[in-house]
Amino acid sequence: MLNGKIIENVLCAALCKGGDFAEIFVEDKYNSNIKLVGGLIENNMSGRDYGVGIRIIDKLNCIYAFTNDSTEENLIKVAKEAASALQNASIDLKLNFMKSDITNYNPIKIMPSSVEKKKKIDLMKKGYEAAKSYDSVISQVIVNYLEEEQSVLIANTEGLLAEDRRVRTRFSVGSVASKDGEMQQGSYGPGASMGFEFFDKINVEEVGREASRIAKAMVYADHCPSGVMPVIMDNEFGGVLFHEACGHSLEAAFISKGTSVFTDKLGQLVASPLLTAIDDGTMPNEWGTTNIDDEGTPTKRNLLIENGVLKSYLIDKLNGKRMNMESTGSGRRQSYKFAPTSRMNNTYIAKGDSNLDEIISSTENGLYAKKLDGGSVNPATGDFNFAVMEGYLIKNGKILKPVRGATLIGNGLKVLELIDMVGNNLSLGQGMCGADSGSIPAGLGQPPLRVKSLTVGGRMGDE
Repeated sequence: MLNGKIIENVLCAALCKGGDFAEIFVEDKYNSNIKLVGGLIENNMSGRDYGVGIRIIDKLNCIYAFTNDSTEENLIKVAKEAASALQNASIDLKLNFMKSDITNYNPIKIMPSSVEKKKKIDLMKKGYEAAKSYDSVISQVIVNYLEEEQSVLIANTEGLLAEDRRVRTRFSVGSVASKDGEMQQGSYGPGASMGFEFFDKINVEEVGREASRIAKAMVYADHCPSGVMPVIMDNEFGGVLFHEACGHSLEAAFISKGTSVFTDKLGQLVASPLLTAIDDGTMPNEWGTTNIDDEGTPTKRNLLIENGVLKSYLIDKLNGKRMNMESTGSGRRQSYKFAPTSRMNNTYIAKGDSNLDEIISSTENGLYAKKLDGGSVNPATGDFNFAVMEGYLIKNGKILKPVRGATLIGNGLKVLELIDMVGNNLSLGQGMCGADSGSIPAGLGQPPLRVKSLTVGGRMGDE
């Protein structure tokens, strides 16, 4: 992508006014997105993003600049302009780049770009037909297909030179059910760090039916009662609550500034002893897996919480320097336009001993949140608010009826302490996570688990 001599000259220019560290990030990314609405193609967009980011770290401060002109002359100009923010003495650099072998956790069999578009559209139409014909209450179906191929080169003044290729494929269906003027939505969107062979792993018709099943169940549901009650969250995308309410608070970007509820709590009991949480960037072909992070550090399996005890944070290079701790391979960014910071890869709660039937049957009254939707969290306090996409009331240890409009309101640290049952059926979902370094693919998951007391917002008052 760039030869070694150009990289060396750019990094030397970046430190022409001093500084402790300089890095160059080169990205070449192809992506394609097709959207089908009402059985017809509405959008069919492909594009290529190419550019270079240059970062300078001086003590605990960072300067970042980027450009899509990768000529040597322009890169040196950009590096010197970034360096002009410093007024230190220049540094005499002699770089000897060491290109190390990296483990490939994402073997690719079929590059998506090599597959003719008609084949992709045929799959989308199959998913559409399965979703639309699921029931007469299904009034609208939207199908999305996404593929991307990202190549990156990262080099820095520590002599690192690393390259990686990231290929991802995703297929999602959103259904709307309408009845008596009411509309409810259901969606399902599996994805993976895989090529087109991803469609050997999933059944697009099942994806479509699952989206419509949720929409139909919710359009016939009563409004959820409000109150404080036990809440069972199912596996897969149920992990979004831990991701949002706790995972972000474990990122070094907040820990290094002392603005996280987990600051200075390493080694302390912060959760139920039943809970073990992990962030793993090495899970083969998972949505958030990369071979190296966006600073060139090999990704790892990071044990965050073990049996309730806080074991580690998620650390990038700059915040690691602020904390005097090593990177955990967690520096991520959306593209060359963003400086990296600490982010999650695939974050999940480890499986326990109970099965879902046991958890439900041991709950006298409560809410079963089968599918969670989006939410928001304040990392400084851990306070969160999440919507439930698909919920059911539990009475006397049995599922009573579907309910809609439920929200979960609580505090991440408190919820961790209140988990009293953890299931044995771990499954991961896929999401896009937005933060300071842009929007990135993130895996998230958990087995079914129960929080023994949580505030549920609804529209029917206490029941």
